[in-house]
Amino acid sequence: MCEVAMGEQDGEISDVEQCSSVAENGVMLVVNHSRARPPLSVVLATVLYCAEFITAAVLCSMYHHTEDVIWMSFTIVFMLVPAVLIQLALTFIHRDLGRDRPLVLFLHLLLLGPVIRCFEALVIYFKAGKKEEPYVTISRKIKLKKGTGTEMEWEIGQTERILATHRNAFKRTAVIQAFLGSTPQLTLQLYATIQEKYILPTRMVLMVITLISITYGALVCSVLAIQIRFDDYKLQLRPCAYLCMIVWRGLEIATRVTALVLFSTALTHWTILVGMVNLLFFFFLPWVEFWARKGSLTENVENNFSKLDTVVVLCMFTLLYACINIFCWSAVQLDLTHQELIEKRQQWGRLAMYYCGRFIENFLLITLWYFFKSDFYEYVCAPLLVVQLLVCYSLAVLFMLLFYQFFHPFRRLFKYNVHDCLHCVCCHKKRRGEQGRRGKPAHSYSTSATMVVGAEEPVELLDTQGSQPPDLTSQLGEREMAIVDDMMEAA
Repeated sequence: MCEVAMGEQDGEISDVEQCSSVAENGVMLVVNHSRARPPLSVVLATVLYCAEFITAAVLCSMYHHTEDVIWMSFTIVFMLVPAVLIQLALTFIHRDLGRDRPLVLFLHLLLLGPVIRCFEALVIYFKAGKKEEPYVTISRKIKLKKGTGTEMEWEIGQTERILATHRNAFKRTAVIQAFLGSTPQLTLQLYATIQEKYILPTRMVLMVITLISITYGALVCSVLAIQIRFDDYKLQLRPCAYLCMIVWRGLEIATRVTALVLFSTALTHWTILVGMVNLLFFFFLPWVEFWARKGSLTENVENNFSKLDTVVVLCMFTLLYACINIFCWSAVQLDLTHQELIEKRQQWGRLAMYYCGRFIENFLLITLWYFFKSDFYEYVCAPLLVVQLLVCYSLAVLFMLLFYQFFHPFRRLFKYNVHDCLHCVCCHKKRRGEQGRRGKPAHSYSTSATMVVGAEEPVELLDTQGSQPPDLTSQLGEREMAIVDDMMEAA
């Protein structure tokens, strides 16, 4: 007997006792004999949905009693819009429109879809293991251990498959809730707190819940991006990796929201322009790339969809993508010509451009607030606040780099790493200057490199303990030149 943790993409079975055997083709076959993992992600997403919805409803009633019509109206909008979209997403993923389930559809109309779905998942989980069931499919994954990949097969039963569907559905709803509801809600309530110059306990509770929801949604985006890019491998994230991602995403989102709110208190009307420019840029970016590639729309969104239905779904998808990128890095790039709508190749140049551009934008927003701030901040050390916000965003970038350098579950599959990227870019600029002065090429002394292997490239497992080749300087020089060329191509 052995314990194996299955990936979350298809199997979604956790640490369970299993029997394993090696088949004739060298593939290890794993047969499950115990119960599946509890659907904790489903419960967490449901709790966040209910907590935010109920708290926002209570806050709306308080705004109604104090006749704060503007705050009440926007709070209702940011409460209902994501709730409705979540009901549509759950109905679409589970394909309930073609099934005879009137009670479930009625609860969706009452905006209680996540509650009934969570209840279904818990019932399935507690009933699992009471009787033996035949497997319905086989999932083949590669398990990495100390840089060595072992191809394994898992027999997936009906219960595990249904729970996997629920988990995948709630991952999507968590992202919708976070970036179409929680982020504008948090921005609104923080702005209302500053404008009214007092802290309302209910409003503070709502802001804490929305910040947790946004951080969780961003965490889900990062994990989904890893699963999509390394679909052939079994995903196992350590607790320190989750902690690093939570700090990275929490600092990034908190700093971004604070910068936008401070800017809006000083130059309110200009905030609309900043928000619309960001939204339109990220919304049309995938469509411009689609037009530049002269591709055709994917036909695998849904079998019975017409062209118009496909365009509507893709527009909603790009709207969500744009809303994510307004507040934090989405971790994925859209490719409307691809079957999964996601670009599997990691474009490090675009990631660097995003964080550099966002840092400059946050700096400009905070600087403009500093020069045009109201008298409300006369008792606040404004220069210190500016420095704190910039330092917090820099720390977010630092934790992001630490994650990719040390805690990424598939960092052993990286052809190059983060340290090598920073080193090679600096050395490349330095060597160019020396070549211009001396008139001859300079040899490289770096032992590193930087970019992640693309989806279409062969995967290399790096042997960091191996001996160096005889012609070290020439090969390393060529590697650094290849790194910079890859970065320029990705950008």
